[in-house]
Amino acid sequence: MENKDIDHLFRHHSGKMVAVLTRIFGLKHLDVIEDAVQDTFIKASISWRKEIPDYPEAWLTKAAKNRVVDIFRALNTQRTHYASIKSGTDAIAINELFLDSEIEDAQLRMIFTACHPKLDPRDRISFALKTVSGFSIKEISAALLTKQETIKKRLFRARKAIKTLDIQFHIPRGRVLKSRLESVMEVLYLIFNEGFHSNSKDQLIREDLCSEAMRLCQLLLKNKATRMPEAYALFALMCFHSARLETKIGANNEILDLKQQDRNRWHFPLIELGNTMMYKAVDTEMFSCYHYEAAIAAEHLRAKSFEDTDWNKILQWYEVLNKLQPMPIHLLTMAVICMQIKNLDKAESYIEQITPEDLEQRIYLYYAAKSDLYAKQYNMKSAKEYLDIAIKKVNNSSEKEYLQKKYNQL
Repeated sequence: MENKDIDHLFRHHSGKMVAVLTRIFGLKHLDVIEDAVQDTFIKASISWRKEIPDYPEAWLTKAAKNRVVDIFRALNTQRTHYASIKSGTDAIAINELFLDSEIEDAQLRMIFTACHPKLDPRDRISFALKTVSGFSIKEISAALLTKQETIKKRLFRARKAIKTLDIQFHIPRGRVLKSRLESVMEVLYLIFNEGFHSNSKDQLIREDLCSEAMRLCQLLLKNKATRMPEAYALFALMCFHSARLETKIGANNEILDLKQQDRNRWHFPLIELGNTMMYKAVDTEMFSCYHYEAAIAAEHLRAKSFEDTDWNKILQWYEVLNKLQPMPIHLLTMAVICMQIKNLDKAESYIEQITPEDLEQRIYLYYAAKSDLYAKQYNMKSAKEYLDIAIKKVNNSSEKEYLQKKYNQL
C-alpha cells in the first residue's frame, strides 16, 4: 500500500470515526473527538512504517473503539461510565454503533449538521470537508483557494454556532427535511464543482473532491428519508460530468474542450449509472435545478460528435434553468451557446445583462466570451483586447495557456 493510499484511507476513515464518536459523546465534545481521531492516525502512521496490517480499515475501526475509553477519561466521566464500558450493555451498544449501517447513519447526521442552514454559507463547505470528509486545514485551504488562517476561523465559527444555536446531531424529519436537504445538496454540488473545474493555480481537476461529493451524495440515496428525486438528479449530474474527467486534460496537461475531447474515452459505465439515476429522478411533478443541469450534461454526452450537438435543445434547458435559478454564469453560457448557433445578436443581449464582477473568480470567462463574440463579428482588435484581459484575470495555469493559444490564433 502506497503513502497516497494510506492518506486516502485515513481521510475516509477519519470522517467515519468522528461521526460515530460524535454520536456517542455529542457535538459539544467535537474538539476532543477530532483531537483523539487525529492522535489515532498519528499512532497508526508510526506503527505502519514497519508493517501495514492485513486489514487496515478493521485496524482503524478497532482503534476508534479503543478511543471511546480514552475520550471518557479525557472528559472525566470514567467514574460513572468507565466500569460499564469495559463490559456490559454499554460495550454492546458501542459495538453496535460501529456496524456499517450505523456508521452511515452517523455520517449522514454529520452531513446535516455541517450543512445546517443556520451556519454561515462560507463556513459550511469548510466544516463539511473537515468533519465529514477528513480533509486537513491545508487541503481545504488549497481546495478553496483560501488562506489557512481563514479556514481555521471558519471552522471555529461553525463549531461556535453549533454550540450557541444548540444544533442537534440528527437527520431532520417531516416538513423541515426538504429545506435542510436543499442546504446539504448545495454544499455537495459546490464541492463537486470545485473538483470538476478547480480555481487552483496548478490543478484544473481535483478528482478527490469529485469522488468525495459523489460518496456523500450516495449516502443521501441509501437512506429512505433522504432518497428524493432531486438527490437522484444531483448524483446523475455528478455521474455525467465524471464520465468526461479523464478527457478534459491532454497528455501535456493542456485543456481539451468539448470539441477536442476523445468521446470514445468517455467512461460509459458512469454514463449508464447517470441514466439510471435520471430515470428515478424524473419520478416527480416538479424538477429542480439539478434535473435541468443533468439534462444539459446528458445532451452533450448523447451527441456522437461536437458537430452533432443539439445546441437549440441545450439552450432551451438553460433558459428554463435560468428562470428557476437566475445566475450570471447561466447567462454567460447561454451567450456562448447562441454563438454556436450563430445568433450573435441574442448572444450579445445575454452578455449585456451580466455584471462581470458578479462572476467573482470566474470573471475571466466573461472577457473570454466577449472576445469570442468580437471575433465572430470580425472585430479582431477588440477580440484581442478582451482576450488579453481574460488571460490576466485567469488563475489556473492550464486555462491561461489555453487562452494564450486562442490569442495567438487571433
